[in-house]
Amino acid sequence: MANLTASRITLHLHARRGRIYHCDILLADTRDGIELHEKDYPQRQYIPKADVDMSRFTVSTTVAHCPFKGESTHGSLSDITDVAWSYEHPIGEMAAIADRLPFDSNKVPELVQ
Repeated sequence: MANLTASRITLHLHARRGRIYHCDILLADTRDGIELHEKDYPQRQYIPKADVDMSRFTVSTTVAHCPFKGESTHGSLSDITDVAWSYEHPIGEMAAIADRLPFDSNKVPELVQ
C-alpha cells in the first residue's frame, strides 16, 4: 500500500466463517473474507460477491467516493436502503476489495466465527 493509504487502512485475509443475516434470511456466507480496518471507521468484512445472494439486492442511486478506496455503488434490500456497497474499480492498493461487499452492521447482523 502507498504510505498515505497504509497509515490509514489495513487489510487482513482470514478464513473465519462470516455470515450476514436479514431477519432469518442468510444473505452471505463465506470463509474467504477480507477484514478492512480503516482509521476512524468500524472494521468491515469484505465478502466475495460469489458468496452473497445477489438476487436479493437492487442497485441504489447512492454513489460515494473515498479518496483511499475509490468510487462505491450501494445496494439495497426491499426494506433496507444502502445496506451494502461495492468498489468495482478500487484504487491501486485496494484492488483486493474489488468484487466484494461490506455490509452496514448497524442495519444487518454480521457474525464472524
